[in-house]
Amino acid sequence: MKKTNPSPSHSGLIIERVLPGSIAAELEIDVGDRLREINGRPVRDIIDYTYLSAETELTLEIIKRNGEEWEMEVERGEDEPLGLIFPAPVPKRCGNKCVFCFVHQLPRGMRSPLYVKDEDYRLSFLYGNYVTLANITAPDLGRIKEQHLSPLYVSVHATDPIVRERLLGKAAIKPLLPVMEDLARAGITMHTQVVLCPGLNDGAVLERTVADMAALHPWVASLAVVPVGLTRHRKGLPPLEPVTSTYAAEFLAVWQARAQEIADRLGEPFLYLADEFYIKAGRGFPPLETYGDLPQLENGVGMVPLFLEEAKGVLAMAEPCSPRVVTVVTGESAYSYLSDFLVELGKITGVTFRPMTVPNRLFGESVTVAGLVAGRDILATLAGRDLGDLLLIPDVMIKEGEGVFLDDLTVTELEETLRVRTIVVESTPAGIYGGVMEK
Repeated sequence: MKKTNPSPSHSGLIIERVLPGSIAAELEIDVGDRLREINGRPVRDIIDYTYLSAETELTLEIIKRNGEEWEMEVERGEDEPLGLIFPAPVPKRCGNKCVFCFVHQLPRGMRSPLYVKDEDYRLSFLYGNYVTLANITAPDLGRIKEQHLSPLYVSVHATDPIVRERLLGKAAIKPLLPVMEDLARAGITMHTQVVLCPGLNDGAVLERTVADMAALHPWVASLAVVPVGLTRHRKGLPPLEPVTSTYAAEFLAVWQARAQEIADRLGEPFLYLADEFYIKAGRGFPPLETYGDLPQLENGVGMVPLFLEEAKGVLAMAEPCSPRVVTVVTGESAYSYLSDFLVELGKITGVTFRPMTVPNRLFGESVTVAGLVAGRDILATLAGRDLGDLLLIPDVMIKEGEGVFLDDLTVTELEETLRVRTIVVESTPAGIYGGVMEK
């Protein structure tokens, strides 16, 4: 280990945590120190750290909290971690003004992170966030290819340049197809999406978009089409047509067969239609196997078919338990599927289930998914009702690790106000059954 004089430099990646007993702990690296270089190359973020620290022989340059510069030689086993934990990258802000942007449709008074629009390829790689690539730079593309940041998640919306500019609310943006072709040549896998806005990017525009994406298969591994989400907070925003039940039925009549034709031609599922189309149209879902390995699950594609399939397994192994009354809340979209499952689960367990759909007052009743239900809307729906012995809240309503709803109401506050034992469960049949069986 070599120590040098204090330096005023603040470059490098700040260390958030050091795992006990790790190599870093043995080297006396501390929380608040900065990792500036690995093997002579600067560390800008957690992606650089992961990429540069893959070797077994490393030279680390650490800036201590007192400004001392430490240079350390490290030899480690192939799968032996250094034991350094870093904060997530600060998101790069989005410069687009998408006509359908959900952030622009949020009401006032919610927690500040919800109003952050990110357009950051790093978060796309790390967390599956969708990016448009409209503002991607040559150095960014070079880094993606050099460090093989794959897969990426790309919001295509339309490959027609004029339509795409209208959708993104920005003129003279970088053409998308050359960028995606460049990434495909470098072996970068991409999952893509179209937010479908009736009258804007459907019809012939969608035909072209789907054809362009399928031409890049297998590097474009999937394409999801999801209906535009409109809240009641669109004052001053461009007018958009909603996806109605009639539109959804007509859309499925064309595109469900088209998706199967493309799958047959490519040899695997490629084009995925969001669950919401089937729910709005009142149509049954395709078999779960047509969803492949569920690459678009977090985009609302295949969630209901997966729930229905998992429900069969839970019902097959469920056992009787002590009688009780359990209330389960959900959004309007999932209500019928959840209710059917709870009826059958109640027959086996002896539990009386009360599924409750929560109308979305915060965003407007056209927003029906469970993940956008606010705590105070639950309070308004359940206040004064007999909720029985237990209230189950699906985890999609809660910010991970913080126990708060979208409107900052905490689960504890909800429980105290309603005066019923309340637990958060996984939004799956197994999660619900486990919550009921919990002592």
